[in-house]
Amino acid sequence: MATTAATEIPDAYVHDYVRILSDVSATGRRLTRDELDSRRALGEQAAEDGYGLREIINAHLSAARSAWPTLRSGSESALAGIHQVIDAVVEGFERAQRHAVRQEEAARREFIDDLLYGRSDLGHLAERAERFGLRLSHAHAVAVAHGAASYDETDPVARRVEQALIARFGDRTFLLTSKDGRLLCIAPGDQTDVLHQFAKQAYAATNGGQVAIGRAQPGPGGVVQSYEEALSVLDLAIRMELDAPVLHAADLLVYPVLTRDRQAMADLVTHTLAPLNSARGGAQPLLDTLTAYFDSGCVAAEAARRLSLSVRAFTYRLERIRRLTGADPSDPTHRYTLQTAVIGARLLGWPHSEL
Repeated sequence: MATTAATEIPDAYVHDYVRILSDVSATGRRLTRDELDSRRALGEQAAEDGYGLREIINAHLSAARSAWPTLRSGSESALAGIHQVIDAVVEGFERAQRHAVRQEEAARREFIDDLLYGRSDLGHLAERAERFGLRLSHAHAVAVAHGAASYDETDPVARRVEQALIARFGDRTFLLTSKDGRLLCIAPGDQTDVLHQFAKQAYAATNGGQVAIGRAQPGPGGVVQSYEEALSVLDLAIRMELDAPVLHAADLLVYPVLTRDRQAMADLVTHTLAPLNSARGGAQPLLDTLTAYFDSGCVAAEAARRLSLSVRAFTYRLERIRRLTGADPSDPTHRYTLQTAVIGARLLGWPHSEL
């Protein structure tokens, strides 16, 4: 709300007030309900018209001081009347401000929902975005933070992150918000330092949450594309047990490539790893063996340590895998097929789900 200078406040805001004050002073009565309601209504109107609360109060005090010599009773009744009037005006003013804030929050929430779901006309969306400091004709990237708890924009965690970003990038254009319990930061694609700082602050504020940063995408639909990419990375982190605090979609492009043809990946997993189901205890222990082996750079001693096995027991498992699948994990020719199949199994949830 813009604030209008005090000298521009119309006399209509205080004219009837002088009459009420004179009557209260003369009779010693309190203001009636209708009189209080009228003062509240004027306070609301003043706020809607853009006048500041200080100016409205000063106008009432000035009018009371000018009328003071004409009051026909003791000062106590007059002062009580002034107090009631100003209290009612302030109440109305604050009520109007709360309503304006709620309207602004509703408009902001609606804009963010439309932006992240792509439900609005892109041209109209771009016009609305400028109100919130975004120029959708440029490329934008989205970072999404997920923690143990659910967060919204009023949460102390969200405010802490926002304050840290404003303190460092006060002159930059970015939008901090929330969606489905996650914190989001939307920034121009060339301002990666903003997203990196958001990731750092969000990781600390959420006590070790995880942050995914989508790639910068151009145009009005770029925000929703980057947002969906960041969400996919968080989902991938769960399935692949990726525990890095910050994950960049650009560094994980191999995974969407591998799952682009889901049926082909399912066929690879079935053909390569299904024989492990015949092992005692099922496929999972041997699948964990392969995962540890590949994650440790194919170093048997390190993989055995990760699984709390002796090297001998671990190498026995590798041999068991070779006999069941016909593929030798230590053979470079077979290793790529096995590793790709293991990644596919983790992405598709095998062997706990049907392919």
